[in-house]
Amino acid sequence: MALPSRIHLASRSPRRRELLAQIGVHFDTIAFRGPPREDREIDESAHPGEDPADYVRRVAQAKAMHGWRIVGWRRLLPQPVLAADTTLELAGEIIGKPADEADALRILRQLSGRTHRVLTAVTVCLDGRVEDALSVSEVRFRTLGEDEIRRYVISGEPMDKAGAYGIQGRAGMFVEHLAGSYTGVMGLPLCETATLLRRFGLTL
Repeated sequence: MALPSRIHLASRSPRRRELLAQIGVHFDTIAFRGPPREDREIDESAHPGEDPADYVRRVAQAKAMHGWRIVGWRRLLPQPVLAADTTLELAGEIIGKPADEADALRILRQLSGRTHRVLTAVTVCLDGRVEDALSVSEVRFRTLGEDEIRRYVISGEPMDKAGAYGIQGRAGMFVEHLAGSYTGVMGLPLCETATLLRRFGLTL
């Protein structure tokens, strides 16, 4: 059997596309439907009392497995399907994407001057074989002023991002300390991703 030279990326995230391209991975994109007609096979709501690590792994696995089903439905090339999910954990609470600007303001006020964890799970699925990896990083924000929080929210950058910020964007100036994977905080930990893809036969 020939080794795969490409993968399917089950993600709408431009950051994940950029990161895969950065390490030379060739991919075709499978885009899931967004609100309000999300694919019902993917439940991104956290279950009561669900551990943050269990949550991100569950969602990433659901995305990868649904991506593989789409490969079959659309009769696409049978390449490995890669999916990922990112969430934040602060004092035991799972923090996802903000619902609106008011929610983004609330989240950023919570993160100000405190340390939170960023968890990104990566899953690869190919013909019934499913493997995953988890990246956990600690990020500490300096104390943020109310005016700069408001300016950041008005910029629009927080609205589609877990924890209401993107470390690769303007929020990079909020980060006082990072322990872990910078690319994991961005949404795709490249070390773990490359290790997974090698297990599926890709040469990187």
